Amino acid sequence: MPAADRPDLASTWARVAALAERSGRDPAEVLCPERLSLLCGVEPARIPQVVAGTAPEVPLCLRVHRRFLRLRATRRDKHGREWSLAAIAEDFQAPGASLGPLNAGSGLPRLGHAAGVQRFFGVYAGFLLADSQCAVEHALATTGAGSSADLGHLSYLTGMDPQDIRLTLDGAPPRLPLKEQVRRRFEHLRRTRPRADGQAHSLAAIAHSFYASGQSLTRLARGEGLPNLAAAAGIQRFYGVDGGFLLADDTEALATALAGIEHELESAERCTENPMLAVLRAHDVRSIVTRAGRLSPAGWKSLADHLDDLLAREGQLTRESAGRTAVPDDRKAAEGGAS
Repeated sequence: MPAADRPDLASTWARVAALAERSGRDPAEVLCPERLSLLCGVEPARIPQVVAGTAPEVPLCLRVHRRFLRLRATRRDKHGREWSLAAIAEDFQAPGASLGPLNAGSGLPRLGHAAGVQRFFGVYAGFLLADSQCAVEHALATTGAGSSADLGHLSYLTGMDPQDIRLTLDGAPPRLPLKEQVRRRFEHLRRTRPRADGQAHSLAAIAHSFYASGQSLTRLARGEGLPNLAAAAGIQRFYGVDGGFLLADDTEALATALAGIEHELESAERCTENPMLAVLRAHDVRSIVTRAGRLSPAGWKSLADHLDDLLAREGQLTRESAGRTAVPDDRKAAEGGAS
């Protein structure tokens, strides 16, 4: 994204700190470099430099390699061990050896593999690709909730059709093969972000921006294949969009757009609703608990193990909670009575 079009990170930082204070939270805790690093993948020591605009940019191959290592180091399995390459790759039906170059820093993964890695660890779709400033911007934006905007503007920001946006807001996002999704988003960028004369940028002009030939984008434009990771990063940089624009599924793309819109509304005040009630409403906890109440003791243990796996992937599992199986008291009483 051109520097002139980017938000001033120092101002964003100050706004988030002020919001934290108004909500009764410690700004130092909300903006802790370790916490932001977990969200964006930028090393904690580099975050103050990124905010100040003095951090040198890391080459794409090295950046993706470092972020992958950071995912493995900070999002371990429920036993506290790093996820093996085989376990990660198995999640998107690939051999573990296909992630060897990424793990060693000797090459970039295929675009589908990058999407699979990000999905496995539960991070946003641009985690591996985004440059440092974009990554920190995204981390700061995630401190707020979504807002509202007209469908046309959301379509422009996300590359989604208005009808797909309605479906996504209703909790039923359409599912497209990754190849078709990337083709549609690329086509959307060319249509909605034309040259000064109103014509779409040529494939040659786009490819030239990252030192490739226009032919390298022909198959993508025709919907016949995916670009490599470097080309995807180049396309997103050329159009000044988020590092996950081509890869994000509809729900994530919409959530990112809404978070960005809210962050731009300088006069908006945060809702004072009880945060626990907000979480319960947002995640439909009552419905989940009602259904879970019909589980057997073995089912509860399976559910607890699955939650441990998800928490471990997202770096949220503490040692105290690891391996703990949550069986409701009434289930335990029933078991005792049966014996």
